[in-house]
Amino acid sequence: MPLTMNREVFITCAVTGSGGTQDKSPHVPRSPQQIADSAIAAAKAGAAVVHCHVRDPETGAPSRDLGLFREVTDRIRDSATDVVLNLTAGMGGDIVFGGIENPLPPKEVGTDMAGATERVAHVADCLPEICTLDCGTMNFAEADYVMTNTPGMLQAMGRMMTELGVKPEIEAFDTGHLWYAKQLVADGILEPDALVQLCMGVPWGAPDDLNTFMAMVNNVPDTWTFSAFGLGRNQMPYVAASVLAGGNVRVGLEDNLMLDRGVLATNAQLVERAVGIIENLGARVIGPQEVRDKLGLTKQAPRG
Repeated sequence: MPLTMNREVFITCAVTGSGGTQDKSPHVPRSPQQIADSAIAAAKAGAAVVHCHVRDPETGAPSRDLGLFREVTDRIRDSATDVVLNLTAGMGGDIVFGGIENPLPPKEVGTDMAGATERVAHVADCLPEICTLDCGTMNFAEADYVMTNTPGMLQAMGRMMTELGVKPEIEAFDTGHLWYAKQLVADGILEPDALVQLCMGVPWGAPDDLNTFMAMVNNVPDTWTFSAFGLGRNQMPYVAASVLAGGNVRVGLEDNLMLDRGVLATNAQLVERAVGIIENLGARVIGPQEVRDKLGLTKQAPRG
């Protein structure tokens, strides 16, 4: 595949995530106000899209609470800062098996399995422009934890998102996830101009070497728009790699806590660093309305 650099780049900031990072940096936001404030700061720094999870304000543990999602999105919408809202829909598919000799029943701690309607309930309530669709099942780093997304679940969730007028962002952790996403498009569940995030270096999905990355890029159809990220110290190298490969970029505290060795980052600082890399490559960072026009997004009002 010939190198075709993207010269009109949008930045997504993944604000907080659902990993156990809440006690590793004071900058990881927990409460709805902290998450919204961090998202707004990232938008002011140059992020056109903010990707939001919510956490228990007291413990920092990941949550699917509708009220927390609604407070975050209301706070962002009520601010004077325009930004494209992207909510996770990855929660509710977690199984922690009981162990190698007695896998069933699964462990109560860590297991969070919900039906398709429940997994999309906050999306239906808040009506963001974008929400994520993790397009496959995979082993994560933990010994007995599996992220579970069956074909039937993905069909149901993808159909709900499309009917709500919310654009799914396909989260592809390996080439097989792209293969199934193409099937969802072929089946008419997702629109042909799909949006995909290439998730590199997440154990045990696609490793973050450049050969694997280009294999992922080469499996993205020409009519799709892609973005990419790498974890940890490879976050900023993947800003450059994705732009050079024709894509957009994602940075943020969900994927990386550090600005430099020994220096903890804020979301705004990570976005500012990404802006510098993109502009030094000779590309332009585009804003939220340009992203809506590019992706055909609908800015909706929440229900109720």
